[in-house]
Amino acid sequence: MEHVSKEFPGVKALDDMSLTVHEGEVHALVGENGAGKSTLIKILMGVFQMSSGSIYIEGERVDIRNPIDAAELGLSAVYQDITIASHLTVAENFFLGRLPKTVVGLVDWKTMYSDTQAVLDELNIHVDAAALVRTLSAAQQEMVLIAKKYFEHSKLIIFDEPTALLSNEEVKELFSIIRRLKQEGVASIYISHRLEELFELCDTVSVMKDGRLSAEMKISETDQDDLISKMVGRTVEDMYSISHAEPREEILKVEHLTRTNVFEDISFTLRRGEIFGIFGLVGSGRTEIVKALYGADRYDSGTIILEGREIVLRSPAQAIRHGIGLLPEDRKNEGLTLHTSVEHNINMASYREISTCGCINLKKERMRSMQQIDDMRIKTPSERQKVVNLSGGNQQKVVIGKWLCRNSSIFIFDEPTVGIDVGAKSEIYILLEKLLKEGNSIIMISSYLPEIMGIADRIMVIHEGRQMDTLVRGTYSEETLLKLASGIH
Repeated sequence: MEHVSKEFPGVKALDDMSLTVHEGEVHALVGENGAGKSTLIKILMGVFQMSSGSIYIEGERVDIRNPIDAAELGLSAVYQDITIASHLTVAENFFLGRLPKTVVGLVDWKTMYSDTQAVLDELNIHVDAAALVRTLSAAQQEMVLIAKKYFEHSKLIIFDEPTALLSNEEVKELFSIIRRLKQEGVASIYISHRLEELFELCDTVSVMKDGRLSAEMKISETDQDDLISKMVGRTVEDMYSISHAEPREEILKVEHLTRTNVFEDISFTLRRGEIFGIFGLVGSGRTEIVKALYGADRYDSGTIILEGREIVLRSPAQAIRHGIGLLPEDRKNEGLTLHTSVEHNINMASYREISTCGCINLKKERMRSMQQIDDMRIKTPSERQKVVNLSGGNQQKVVIGKWLCRNSSIFIFDEPTVGIDVGAKSEIYILLEKLLKEGNSIIMISSYLPEIMGIADRIMVIHEGRQMDTLVRGTYSEETLLKLASGIH
């Protein structure tokens, strides 16, 4: 891609951007949210048309007008949100739109299943070609999608945050497949905010800033600190250097919280001005515990005491009334209404407070949304902008703004920085610090050890729904936390 520019009304998303990827290369593409990564990829995949510039495939200049053109040229993408027909079998997904036929014109099911299984076996993906996609785990679905791209003879595959929903073991499997594709001469563009992955997998890294290429180098010639400073002008240590005031009085006490076959005998306290971390492997029950505290999931037994009074939480509405707000892991489906405005999303939990006899005070609605946009520096052209058009980091800020508008005092953050870049992460951490200074309390789940170790005052480790231990800041290491999360005392 040479001298590519793209202008939207009032915004220059790409400015003379160039990118070269070689056969069999894994090429990392990094940059803050808003740097232009997504726009560049959408141009390459035919979703957007560039304002100016050129694209060459194997030395030939090409005109990519739509995603069909991109696919015919051997370009494909694996996005964080898995795009695969879940009601069909794996083999039907492989042959979608081009079913093989027998000599009498019937679907050749035998060929479909055998050819699909051969590709899955070749890539060491342990999935049955006849299995319905909806019965597979998210990780298996992602592997199937990659195998499909390989089967379609893709020359270049774009991986956009492919590990966001995967466990550590599943990440290893994914990397093994990408390395196999590399041996076959398939090129990859790898986009991830988990910088440590780039050093394990990639050959080259391109850094984007403000729609331009700001640096390009061999991955062996750089390190995390250097990359972060090239993207945002900070070091990795600076990211986690939020101030930790001395936590004050106890605000929440949870005793023996149990949900049969999900989690058992969970007990902890939360103090005002504290970040209480919850760490565990995928499927350990972390999310189910905090959803019970938010009233979204039931619990069978146990006691929840808020500011000295026992409360029962059977619905999110009850939790919200008690000042508890949840920023869910799946912010797009559970935390936001994507196709409505920033203004609506920020006021969504508190319309009752700005309404009289069912009529919304539009002036207050706008004022409250503008206040949060200003306070949290949400990057949006206007409060009327649809949330779907914002970056991941700004969408996360909108969810936080929703609870600030509601005057919540306990904020539950479930994987708050998944899928957002290091610059936006730093801004989220600054917001956490601000919440603590204002006397709020935070319960935070994170799968990323450097993050939870750097941010939390205490960490409760969960293994298969059981509480292994609760450790105080400064007394734990990555090895200790991983051992406990694996069930080893």
